[in-house]
Amino acid sequence: MTEPIGPERLRIAVIPGDGIGPEVVGATLPVLRHALALSGQQLEIDMYDWGASHHRRTGRPAPADAVETARGYDAILLGAIGAETTDAAAAADDQPRITDHELLRGTVLALRQGLDLGVNVRPLRAFPTVPAPVPAAAGADFVVARENTEGEYAGIGARFDRDGPDASAIEVAVHTRRRIERCARYAFELADRRGGELVQVSKSNVMRHGYGLWDDVVREVSMDYPDVALEVVLVDAMAARMVTDPGRLDVVLASNLFGDVLSDLGAAVVGGLGLAPSANVNPGGGRPGLYEPVHGTAPDIAGRGVANPVACLLSGAMLLEDTGFPAAAEAVRDAVSAALRDRNTHPPDLGGTATTVAVADEVMRQMEKQWRAV
Repeated sequence: MTEPIGPERLRIAVIPGDGIGPEVVGATLPVLRHALALSGQQLEIDMYDWGASHHRRTGRPAPADAVETARGYDAILLGAIGAETTDAAAAADDQPRITDHELLRGTVLALRQGLDLGVNVRPLRAFPTVPAPVPAAAGADFVVARENTEGEYAGIGARFDRDGPDASAIEVAVHTRRRIERCARYAFELADRRGGELVQVSKSNVMRHGYGLWDDVVREVSMDYPDVALEVVLVDAMAARMVTDPGRLDVVLASNLFGDVLSDLGAAVVGGLGLAPSANVNPGGGRPGLYEPVHGTAPDIAGRGVANPVACLLSGAMLLEDTGFPAAAEAVRDAVSAALRDRNTHPPDLGGTATTVAVADEVMRQMEKQWRAV
């Protein structure tokens, strides 16, 4: 285990969010605090109730100055943002259901774009004792690097004749050289550190303007990384490969839309969204980054104490790593791996019966055990 190189104090903003968000965040924070304390470091937390509850009180999911507020922290940890209840439950309570579109646009997407968090990083790893639905996933360990601020998620478009017989809609994808190059360089540098293989996801055979630009820019960037093997794969073929041979993947570079879809598919392949962490980062080193589990709010199990906290725990480890606490990050990752070796620690989504708190408690116990051994 390496010695800590970060400052003595880490100050983060925490947005527990909606649904199971507060449960997985509540299980994660003591683990992160303990990991830092083992190295004599401190975690300071400010909580923000942005999301559905804030929308109910104020008519908007976050205050107008949310981005500026977030800038004052070393990092942001987010549980989940989205509908707190199912459509059926909302109808039974005679309550209007706040749309995910409103909530995400006003919180997660606003923070990503406002803080210029140009790359979404999603590590996907198969754990030996976790049942994966795809046998070929055994041993898979790859990362999806996704452009995070534009593409099909730019929010540009309109609907016409909304309720009429000729209703139509336009959704404009925006791709720019600067943002493609920024994401590509991040992915190439990551591939260089991991072993030198990168797959770029494209669809330039049909979408010749936007993805033609992607192909051109990535090819140009590749010239600066002669030790990294580059392969360009169409998105439909990439989806098939991710299911049939994920063990061959190392770093996957994708646009906002393709990266979003493929990383969720990859998570399902290696065992489920409950294992999938993510980081939203500014590749230029700007802070704060936004760290969040990939899963949603899961309103069908919210409040039952059975949500899987592993994705949030591993997102917390990414947060610690990026803010200069590598020893604490390693302690969390190693403890999660050790805890998952015991099937009694598996929560329901992994085929077990462990509660959210029980999983986190076992991770804490494993962290103590490993620290004493070191």
